[in-house]
Amino acid sequence: MSYSAVGPDPSEPAAGRRRNALTLLLVLGMAVALALRIIISPMMMERVVAYSAEGGAFYEKLHFGTYLMFAMLALTLFSRPFRLQGEEIDRFKALLWFCLAMIALVAVLFALGRPGASVFLIDTYLCAGAAGLSVLALGPDARRVLAEFVLAILILSAVIGIGEALTETRLLPYDLVELTFRPLGLSEHPLALGALCATAIGFVALTRWRIWVRLLAIFVLFIGCAASGARFALLLSVAEILVLLLFLPWPRLSRRHARRAKAVVLLLTLVGGTIMVALLAGGGLLSRFSETLFDENFYARLTVYQVFSMVGWKELLLGMPPADLLAMVNKELGLPFIESAQVVIGLTFGIPLALVFTWVFGWIMLRLLRGAPLAAWIGTATFLLAALSNNTLSGKQPIMTIVFVLLLAFGTPRQAFGMPRQNRQAD
Repeated sequence: MSYSAVGPDPSEPAAGRRRNALTLLLVLGMAVALALRIIISPMMMERVVAYSAEGGAFYEKLHFGTYLMFAMLALTLFSRPFRLQGEEIDRFKALLWFCLAMIALVAVLFALGRPGASVFLIDTYLCAGAAGLSVLALGPDARRVLAEFVLAILILSAVIGIGEALTETRLLPYDLVELTFRPLGLSEHPLALGALCATAIGFVALTRWRIWVRLLAIFVLFIGCAASGARFALLLSVAEILVLLLFLPWPRLSRRHARRAKAVVLLLTLVGGTIMVALLAGGGLLSRFSETLFDENFYARLTVYQVFSMVGWKELLLGMPPADLLAMVNKELGLPFIESAQVVIGLTFGIPLALVFTWVFGWIMLRLLRGAPLAAWIGTATFLLAALSNNTLSGKQPIMTIVFVLLLAFGTPRQAFGMPRQNRQAD
């Protein structure tokens, strides 16, 4: 592994072609790994191995995409030299420390006799760290290609989700029984579809796609979020679009002309949004908004915190097995699931270890966001707010991998909104 590799030497065209071919193969391999991790849902995994169910070997609890991601990391770092510059080196070191911290937390949980509590750390966070290291080593052009590939998957997921909502037929298997039909798209749960659509909106604004392509993509993602029935994610996406519209700089316009243009677009957006809400409501995509946000699902997320008063000091300090925690919630609180990452992490890790994990997670997010454009902060804030409203951060989900890849590709310090790097100084 090296930080000082350069491109093909003109005196060695064959060696240069081999390096380029190897890089292309690594990019394709990463694209496959990302696609597998995003598209293959836990219920699809259950058709093959005991991925989520009780019992089974430890290796069955890890996603196929996670295994491939680790393999791609080894190939990317050791198959060829690579070059990092400036902020890339700092981010690479930060990701290395993050991965080491996750490995240390896994080791502690194994030592405490709770390997089951460590699985989501490997499948969600360590996998995200491996993806981040790989895309950094592949270079800025490959990072952008892979990030746009990820966004394309999320847009396709939104399109599929819209189609599922209209036809009430899901593409991927889904075993949970719900009172009302909600689409999945290419995600594992309707709430995940909504969160991914809302998160992607902010990062689409940072692509170098034509402006009409970006607007169309944001429109599709917004409709997909509405179709998912994820009410909080939909409200976040509305706020996100308004913030993007009002606060992002508009290139090639003076401040006075930009303010006028934004005022006109804001008015058109509000009028168009009113019409869109009427159409969505008429099409049945806003049926979950017929009830208030403060329904039984909301109160279930509050009720589950009562479990902290039902355990002893030993469980609070050292944690407890995830199966025992779920059984207690089922029996004592009458809740079928724990839709709170804070409860899961707090009581399976123990409060001290949970605080360490929280600090490491907050630290890596701030390091990846340092110097990032405003749209990246907005997209990440949307993701975090949506994730904290349910158990996203304590589940075996691909969203952390997605956010890491998007931040590393589009979160380049001082990058101007939607503009090529070579045009910054001129504008």
